Order: sequence, then C-alpha cells, then structure tokens
Amino acid sequence: VPLQAYGGGLVQAGGSARLSCAASGLAYSSGIMAWFRQAPGKEYEFVGAFSWSRRRTYVSDSVKGRFTISGDNAKKNTVDLVMNSLKPEDTAVYYCAARYVHTVAYYDRRQYAHWGQGTQVTVSS
Repeated sequence: VPLQAYGGGLVQAGGSARLSCAASGLAYSSGIMAWFRQAPGKEYEFVGAFSWSRRRTYVSDSVKGRFTISGDNAKKNTVDLVMNSLKPEDTAVYYCAARYVHTVAYYDRRQYAHWGQGTQVTVSS
C-alpha cells in the first residue's frame, strides 16, 4: 500500500512546517504510522509515530516539545507531523513509514516494511 508524503520545503529557523503522510485505504488502521529523518551523512533517526491500535503518540526526545504527531480520526489513514521552533539541525529528508500491527519497537526503522518517498525539510539559519 503506497504511502504519500506531503509538505516540507525551506523554512527559516524558528519557523514551523507541517508534514502529512497519507496511506491508500485503511491498511494501517490497526498499526502504526511513523516519521523518520535522515540528515546528510547521518543515520536514520526516529522522529515520531502514531499508533492507530493504541491511539497513542510517540515522539523522540530530540524533538519533544517542538514536534507533535497526530492521526486524522476522520480519514484514519493520514498522520500529520507538525514541527515548530525549527532549528538548522532539523534539516533532513523526512520519511513516513507504516506497519500493519502495533510494535513496542516503534522507534526502530527495521520494524517498518512500508515507506513513502522522502520529503526534504531545510531549515535556514
């Protein structure tokens, strides 16, 4: 089931941006949809996840307090990542990922079989 990521672009430091990840149909309505990012020359980093089955959100400590993640209850196939107080170090390609069932290892990118195309977020200082 393809995942489509929307949003991103060039943002000034201190600004905000919103990313959305939409899945076709309701394939992940019992699972998890997550966001990871990869900065140039760095490993993939977990950003946040929304568990449809647990109705819970998970956010990395590195962005906690600045980023929020939410599931669209009406559509049940879209997860949004709202990024506030952006910093230049948030510059990365952001990827959405999904799996059909919940996992406690939601932070581990190896748990996700389905990935969307990356979307670039560049934060200028």
